[in-house]
Amino acid sequence: MVQEDGSSSLTSSPLQFCSWMSLSPGLGSPYPWLRELKSEERGLCLIHLLVACANQVAAGSLENANIGLEHISHLASPDGDTMQRIAAYFTEALADRMLKGWSGLHRALNSTKLPSISEEILVQRLFFELCPFVKLAYVITNQAIVEAMEGEKMVHIIDLNSFEPAQWIDLLQTLSVRPEGPPHLRITGIHEQKEVLDQMALRLTEEAEKLDIPFQFNPIVSKLENLDLESLRVKMGEALAVSSVLQLHSLLATDDEMQRNSPSASWTPNSNHQQRVSRIQHRTLGEWLEKEPANIYGASPDSASTSSPMSLAGSAKMGSFLSALWGLSPKLMVVTEQESNNNCPTLMDRVMEALNFYAALFDCLESTVSRASVERQKVEKMLFGKEIKNIIACEGIDRKERYEKLEKWIQRLELAGFGRVPLSYHGILQARRLLQNFRYDGYRVKEENGCMVICWHSRPLFSVSAWRFRR
Repeated sequence: MVQEDGSSSLTSSPLQFCSWMSLSPGLGSPYPWLRELKSEERGLCLIHLLVACANQVAAGSLENANIGLEHISHLASPDGDTMQRIAAYFTEALADRMLKGWSGLHRALNSTKLPSISEEILVQRLFFELCPFVKLAYVITNQAIVEAMEGEKMVHIIDLNSFEPAQWIDLLQTLSVRPEGPPHLRITGIHEQKEVLDQMALRLTEEAEKLDIPFQFNPIVSKLENLDLESLRVKMGEALAVSSVLQLHSLLATDDEMQRNSPSASWTPNSNHQQRVSRIQHRTLGEWLEKEPANIYGASPDSASTSSPMSLAGSAKMGSFLSALWGLSPKLMVVTEQESNNNCPTLMDRVMEALNFYAALFDCLESTVSRASVERQKVEKMLFGKEIKNIIACEGIDRKERYEKLEKWIQRLELAGFGRVPLSYHGILQARRLLQNFRYDGYRVKEENGCMVICWHSRPLFSVSAWRFRR
């Protein structure tokens, strides 16, 4: 293993070593020099090990998966570089999936973990501050609302996830200088925690009084999947707008029994899969992150089938929810969703899609926030890590993070009877001005078929589309 010059052939070919290591069930701690690998070499090695370990989990080979997790643990770190952090959360998710095979053990280990809505709100606001994605969605949504509601005297907005007052404070300020004067504005805010809605009502009412705008806030304490649309109380003569920011995908959770019968537990990689993984292995980490990250692992026959009209209409909850919204005759509905396709039945499809998507999100923070930042660590663990675990470790009704790409949302919303509203060029200009003013380098906004796509460099991460009631 040692070359003539004294250097290790494994050091000069880390992927060769990783391949050998992943097939060595008796190997304990990797060689100490593994920790001295350059960042991109270590990152590529981690990708290989994660894919190999996920394959073992998908095949039900828990002993080999456990060996893979042991190898990865020597390289991964929640406070390291981008790939080390990603690996830390993906291994946690894979381990959680393995533990669910022993339901009593899994429940015992998680029995004292109490869900905290306040922590969720905190981390969502940290994400809002550290990355511009949600800010951009708010700017584009508000501009579309202002344009659609021009001349309207009574405006009603339904906010499907009402926790951040900044969006509506900005809208109130814009409406206050409208040439024809501000409308009477009513916002119906939906959230599962009453305290959050109380804070929203207080902040927005104060701002409306300061700007002398007739305003009413209608709070509805409910999860989105349990929402009774009759409680929205849409009145005659109101021009209605609906704002959905990263919410609709949670309704795609299908019947648990259907998921139990999915092929994900028995899926094994085919030759195309091996070729795609090989393409990852022969690139540096930088190339992997920058060049065609969405195409490293293409759709499998299983995942491709989810684009059919039958599958788009297959979620009864989504279909009934969109039909109910259509029945309210909204003048505008603006939908922001993650631009990823992890709503796949197979575990490996989800792992590869999630690797692509979260590699870009972790890279955003790596490029703009210190590694030692407590806020960054909270976002990565409590938001990204939680989402990754839900995508990989959960099945059936428990798997809420079911992202789908813009093309599928277009098909689904058109099937539900909505007509697309092209977003204006002025909205793009406002979004780009926000990026310039706050010096958000590396972020891009581009128009795509009348919709907006928000990117990290060339990688699309979020989409914003606008819709209207169509008879």
